[in-house]
Amino acid sequence: MRLKFTKMQGAGNDFVVLDGVRQRVALAPEQWRALADRHFGVGADQMLLVEPADGPDVDFVYRIFNADGAEVEQCGNGARCFVRFVRDQGLTDKPSVRVRTMGGVIEPRMQADGRVTVDMGVPVLEPARVPFDAAGLAGRPEGEDLLWPLALPGGERWISVVSMGNPHAVQVVDDVDTAPVGTEGPLVESHARFPRRVNAGFMQVVSRSRVRLRVFERGVGETLACGSGACAAVVAGIRRGLLDARVDVETRGGVLTLEWHGASVMMTGPAVSVFTGEIELDGSGAADAAPSGAR
Repeated sequence: MRLKFTKMQGAGNDFVVLDGVRQRVALAPEQWRALADRHFGVGADQMLLVEPADGPDVDFVYRIFNADGAEVEQCGNGARCFVRFVRDQGLTDKPSVRVRTMGGVIEPRMQADGRVTVDMGVPVLEPARVPFDAAGLAGRPEGEDLLWPLALPGGERWISVVSMGNPHAVQVVDDVDTAPVGTEGPLVESHARFPRRVNAGFMQVVSRSRVRLRVFERGVGETLACGSGACAAVVAGIRRGLLDARVDVETRGGVLTLEWHGASVMMTGPAVSVFTGEIELDGSGAADAAPSGAR
């Protein structure tokens, strides 16, 4: 099977984007893993699949596959790349598109400066809907938030639980550079309290309008940026009384701007096409990639 693809990135969070409108794309988990492989495939944090609309209320369907081959509900940085891709490919000339994800409908919009703003929807804050199993736990109020104790080998961590269509556990740390993201992130990600696993966010509050953030993403590992993780972190920080309504989120891949006034979360950031190419995938997932140009 030979597929055309575009390599893209948003604040360093990188993607393989496939056009499922003009070519048939039906891949097994091992083939998604082969695409994501940085040594034998194209290499990416996630793969994004553009599919035709499945109803009159949306323009496209947006599917996201993690590097481990699992399909997931949401990816904010990917959403920005999604709208740039469909416009660059001539699939639409609209400045904004409504797209359906597993986590709900979102609406990314191109801005005049080339950045993209995404309406990421209303955060889900009820633990059971994140989902987070709070049975037997005593929460600790902080501002409007309720923090939950998470038992880890190194001791308890107090976290905010938020869903942006996908689950997030956010903890505040003194310094993200020294935070145990590589060791503690996997423990949080696979914690039994999160039945669907979770994205583990480590947030340092610099001021009421700026934070630094690292995220260990579910099924991927630490990435240079996580858009939905930035949304979850800002929502948690605002609810805890630590942040104002507009916040710049400094990730290792760049800066995202978030606004939340209690309804939908708005995220603005870059979306860049890196190169296009073709790849041959066999049934076992083995890949042979051929870049066809850089942008």
